[in-house]
Amino acid sequence: MVAVEQALPFPSQLAARIMRGGRVLASPIDEGLLLVIGTGEPMAGTFSAEINDDVATRVTASITGWRLALPSTAATHGFAALLPIKETDRPLATLRFGEEESGKRLIFTPRSVPVSDASAILAELAGDQLGSVLDSLVDGLMQESIGPRRLSAIIVLLQSRKGSDGFVELLGETHDGVIFVKGWGHNIEPGVCRVLVNSGKPVVCDCGIAAFLRPDVPAGGSGFVGLLSTKEPLRVRDIEGLVYRGRGGWRYAPVHEHRQIAGPSETPGHLRSVLLQTRSSPQVLLELRAAANSFEGRETVSTLPVPVRMGIDLAFQANGGALLISGWLLDPEAHVKSVKLCAERTAARIDDRWTRIERSDVTEAFTDEPAFRSAFGHGNHSHGFIAFASGLGWDSAAPLHLELTLTDSRRAFIPLIPVRVPPRMAALRQISSIDPEHWGLAEIVDRQIVPFLCASERNSPWIGATVDAGPFEQAGGPPIIIAAEDSEDGDIAPLLGLLALDPETRVAPIVLVMPAERFRRQAGRIKELAQFYRLSLKLMAAEETGDLYDLLEAGVRALSQETVILLAGTLLPLRGGWYGKLVAAHEAQGGVISPTLAYEDHSVRWAGSWPAGQSEYPASSRYAGYPLSAVTGLKLTQVAAASLECCIMPREAFLAAGGFSGGYLGSQQKGLDLGLRFNRAGIPSYWLPSVQMLGADETSSAATATLAPLVERIDRRIFAARWASASESAGNWLEEVSA
Repeated sequence: MVAVEQALPFPSQLAARIMRGGRVLASPIDEGLLLVIGTGEPMAGTFSAEINDDVATRVTASITGWRLALPSTAATHGFAALLPIKETDRPLATLRFGEEESGKRLIFTPRSVPVSDASAILAELAGDQLGSVLDSLVDGLMQESIGPRRLSAIIVLLQSRKGSDGFVELLGETHDGVIFVKGWGHNIEPGVCRVLVNSGKPVVCDCGIAAFLRPDVPAGGSGFVGLLSTKEPLRVRDIEGLVYRGRGGWRYAPVHEHRQIAGPSETPGHLRSVLLQTRSSPQVLLELRAAANSFEGRETVSTLPVPVRMGIDLAFQANGGALLISGWLLDPEAHVKSVKLCAERTAARIDDRWTRIERSDVTEAFTDEPAFRSAFGHGNHSHGFIAFASGLGWDSAAPLHLELTLTDSRRAFIPLIPVRVPPRMAALRQISSIDPEHWGLAEIVDRQIVPFLCASERNSPWIGATVDAGPFEQAGGPPIIIAAEDSEDGDIAPLLGLLALDPETRVAPIVLVMPAERFRRQAGRIKELAQFYRLSLKLMAAEETGDLYDLLEAGVRALSQETVILLAGTLLPLRGGWYGKLVAAHEAQGGVISPTLAYEDHSVRWAGSWPAGQSEYPASSRYAGYPLSAVTGLKLTQVAAASLECCIMPREAFLAAGGFSGGYLGSQQKGLDLGLRFNRAGIPSYWLPSVQMLGADETSSAATATLAPLVERIDRRIFAARWASASESAGNWLEEVSA
């Protein structure tokens, strides 16, 4: 272990000892580097070095030499060397520079000293040449990766200079992640230089520095402003000082104890206040000018002296950072070069990916304004836009804004405050604002809506409240999970009555899952009804749901039984005994088993999803439209995918598959998606013809009824995109569902 002398009241005593020649002093920089100080003959450059006459310790050392101000017969020059060491637990006895025959053998002083004492000894030995010695040492220390101990050593060495090197007085944050610094120092060198930031984790980065005159600082000093650009996260409150190289060599400017910290909205104003006084290279001045014209948290497009205006109509942000933005950009004279979506450290251009739409209302709103009056007249109203952006890594808490860059390099900004909503709701609200007859609707769906839904992450539905309406825990058999959607014709009383009339289901455990809002309205009435029928019923309120499959998933996740039965609340059993048949078939066969689904006229709605041609993927049921009598006598049949509106399945298989996929606007493709994933996981699916359920197809709410064809188109596109990696044998079918 390298011993460090804890108390050295008179460094000059050691300096005098070293002056006698033949002795060197060691000071540990970090775990793998020593600073060695000695005197003797002229010595500078790169030499091989060997410790304790051990060849295994041989390394290459960088040596800085100088002529002593008071030379003696024993020593005319001083030197300082940065010596890499491989083992720090061995005592230091001797040091040899050069080869064994011609090298110089030196003896270490008994104890090593801290860098603070070593810097005092250097100052005494180097005298007026201290500056060049320190610059050479810091150059060497900056060559390797810099940890906290090496950074501390650099600062201690630089602070051994006489006089102050200045201070950093202001630190400013920006929305671009660049840090603005302002202060004063000696011999400031305008331009781009490497800077070592003294912080909790030392950071080496580029800094564009500009200088300006300051009469309030000591002679030889000048004011400076700079922009620290680093790829690593760096908080202004963690910065304690800057190591930089000016005209007079390496300097250290600590952050003043009365420093000022400016937020992203205040920083541009501080920069503009000194920008006209600064001098630097053209590149740095351009960067400073751009930073001075950065986002300050307010809208600046309306202040542009050219006919350019912008507005945001809708902005949605889903989990995972996916964004869907719609608005308008009025730029009849093509002044706008680019439009970017920006956060703290991230920016993405969106005008090269958005879809333009007609907005004659925008044209009409600006026709009478003088700045735009002469710009119109070509009949072009494509001012609107819809844009999707995702995967750019911004923090959901970081403020967002749009940045317009004009052809003359000016910039303007508009704040963006997206509404955080489920992706399904965002997509429905967006497409409902578009004319269904719009010529660009297909491009909007394919380039914006579908990618937005595919990139969005869904929160798994969960149960928020539970009410026991019967002896659920005492009931035996697999639980029936019923999804009761919140719809006008969604009265659950007929289904509960049929369950009570069936001897099997009257004693079976039943979970009734409904949206939280419906739960609050109807829980009391349904509880009374369940108790009247003496059903073993548990009521659950589901959160974060959008359709019946979300309700079913919330119920599955809230239970612990090995086997569950899923049932849409819109389905009614055709006759009793269905529960026992499903349970018996599952005990004998396993897998996922669904009954026949029929319309109220007793025609088949679903009777198995079957492979299309040679494809392993299902198309529509081959028996759709047949009378129920045509399939009732058929036996249990394996199919490509079960219907998850009504089925019995292993709960663990459901959880292992991840539940239902998010992003779909309707339910048809959503259920088929999970059915295919069961198939892929090796879980077989079966159709049990002898059990029949009556019910209509998925119904749309009043808000989405007019959008039904578009919703179906979007879901087909999403389904095809998610299964695009399927085997080539599915190609024809994927083309069919994408049509």
